[in-house]
Amino acid sequence: MTIEKLYSRKVMNHFLHPKNMGQIKNPSGVGRVGNPVCGDVMELSLKIKPAKDINQSKITDVKFKTFGCGAAIASSSMMTEIVKGKTVSEAIKITNNAVTEALGGLPPVKRHCSVLAKEALVKAIDNWKQKSIHSTSSGHSML
Repeated sequence: MTIEKLYSRKVMNHFLHPKNMGQIKNPSGVGRVGNPVCGDVMELSLKIKPAKDINQSKITDVKFKTFGCGAAIASSSMMTEIVKGKTVSEAIKITNNAVTEALGGLPPVKRHCSVLAKEALVKAIDNWKQKSIHSTSSGHSML
């Protein structure tokens, strides 16, 4: 079976020309996840503009670094495209299935890559929330 039959055109595009690859300087939150079974490791960093209602805070920038297979890189790239500009409450509702669908599908043995992308997003948002709680409890406003 050829690679073109395994992966959609969107997967190949996000693998060969990933969007938002890199790191954010002074990120609001960072999420790192890894899968020891296949060796994929993802890091997602967020820049979030705070709002009075923490859930309405907006993701203004997002970047990723992924060490792994083409599906892992494509899933990370697509996740960044989906969440950029969303509020935290909108972003947290994005499922791994939404990433898979946006990519035009993934082979069953590669669907865990979209799960890793979701887990990295959740960890990055959780990291930002922890920083926010710590900052506001120490008297520094996040706004």
